[in-house]
Amino acid sequence: MPREFTDIERSILRRLQGDLPDSATPFADIARETGADEAQVLALVNDLKTDGAIRRFGATLRHQKAGWGHNAMVAWRIGQDRDSDAVGEAMAAKPEISHCYIRQTKPGWPFDLYTMVHGQSPGDVQRIVDQLARETGLDDYAILESIRELKKTSMSYF
Repeated sequence: MPREFTDIERSILRRLQGDLPDSATPFADIARETGADEAQVLALVNDLKTDGAIRRFGATLRHQKAGWGHNAMVAWRIGQDRDSDAVGEAMAAKPEISHCYIRQTKPGWPFDLYTMVHGQSPGDVQRIVDQLARETGLDDYAILESIRELKKTSMSYF
């Protein structure tokens, strides 16, 4: 059952969805901004983590600004005879992969594993894909390069 949030919790969550204050006491700053106290802010984050509503709370690296300006979504066909969880976990363990999902196939589109591969050049991306193909034995894939970024923001819930 979805959790009901108080008005103050919604205010805290709305503020936490953005950038944290650049200070030595970001949670105390958020508490002051929202009319809460620091213990309430920390308790809310801890409760959501404990309940499994959030997996982690951390920084987001803007990979393009950090020199990893080339990326591609790669769609892979695992097929019925392979353990898709094992293949997905092997790929997800690679540092060059930021996202890894298993999805259902559709008629005319046989791909069931999707990875977001990051590199410093288009050649890097191809090298990583070639390496993944060799390591997993998957040779049926489609590299979907981005043409233009239209939106890249975190989800806002409140």
